[in-house]
Amino acid sequence: MLESELREANAQLRAAMREDSGLAGMGATTIAMLRSGNKLAMAHIGDSRAYLLRDGTFSQITKDHSFVQQLVDEKRITEAEAQHHPQRSLVTRVMTGNPDDQPDLSIRELIPGDRYVLCSDGLTDFVSPDIVAEIITAAPTPEAAAERCIEVALKASTRDNVTVVVADVVDSNELADLPSTPEIVGAAAVRGRARRKTRAIPVSPAEKAAALTREVSGTPDDEPLQLAEEVASPRVLWLRRTGVGLAAAVLVVGAGYAGYDWTQRQYFLGAQDGYVTLYRGVNQTLGPIGLATFVRGTDILVTDLPARYQELITASISLGGLAEADGRIASLREVAAECRAQNAAGIACGTTLPVATPSVTLPTSTSTATSTSTATSTSTGTGTVGFPVTPGAT
Repeated sequence: MLESELREANAQLRAAMREDSGLAGMGATTIAMLRSGNKLAMAHIGDSRAYLLRDGTFSQITKDHSFVQQLVDEKRITEAEAQHHPQRSLVTRVMTGNPDDQPDLSIRELIPGDRYVLCSDGLTDFVSPDIVAEIITAAPTPEAAAERCIEVALKASTRDNVTVVVADVVDSNELADLPSTPEIVGAAAVRGRARRKTRAIPVSPAEKAAALTREVSGTPDDEPLQLAEEVASPRVLWLRRTGVGLAAAVLVVGAGYAGYDWTQRQYFLGAQDGYVTLYRGVNQTLGPIGLATFVRGTDILVTDLPARYQELITASISLGGLAEADGRIASLREVAAECRAQNAAGIACGTTLPVATPSVTLPTSTSTATSTSTATSTSTGTGTVGFPVTPGAT
């Protein structure tokens, strides 16, 4: 069931990218658990992690699909060096809508007393495993564990969204004394309490206008609106229309300038004269105006890269800034060197380009005592975090 749900979610990604070319290249890390009796099915793809505390021993039960993990597996860097590696956010396998995106699947036995932790890399990239282990071991409840993890991650100046789910395995005889629904804590709890009462979505223009008026004025839904008509003179109508037109013109010009200014603070990798090249701006044109300018070239031949890399370089790879550009160029240089060595040895070169994706989807079961804490730092990093859903939901 879990594998089927993830396959369906991946197909929806593919459909979304077909409908909107602007979504090309997006992806999502995913980690999910589903309980069945005393068994726990787990699916994992990307660099979000799962940990298990059992009999006082805290261990990681997933393996990151990341560039840095590959370096560790190849013994090119140590675990300690991986914790602070500049490319630790680059993942090598995520859900991208490709039918070949296959998560790792496993089944574990649940033992009363176990404590499971699911978390995004906003926690593990900025808080060491030893500290996470200490927090999870010492916390008396799942809620306290989740809150403390979030608190420490924010104090560590995490630059990413942070999501933590903590679930305790309990004996079925104890279920009557436990909450029947997950406990939502942190920013997610605050946002949940602030939500207004749900009501039907307006459909017609008149309903939408009435709903907006109620929203602004604070008129209760069941209180009828008092409508009035005003007959204005032609001169007044002309002045109003002129004012609206001037205001619209100012908004258009201001938005255009703001949009252009934004493009000039973006960076992307493309190809020029057969070499990987760094540009400022976006790989688009506005009529006769190009929105990209040359920053610097590199010594990386596009043809030295695997076919998948060549396609993405040709289409351009968006970057968050010069620091990310330097890291991506360095990793591409390593890939090109490895590819040349493989080709020289008669081995076909084919690797998946790392793509940074901090989002995480976290289904949980209400049969465990569960706590989820979500917080977002004030940095410019973006991402999507998932909340617990009932098994069988998408």
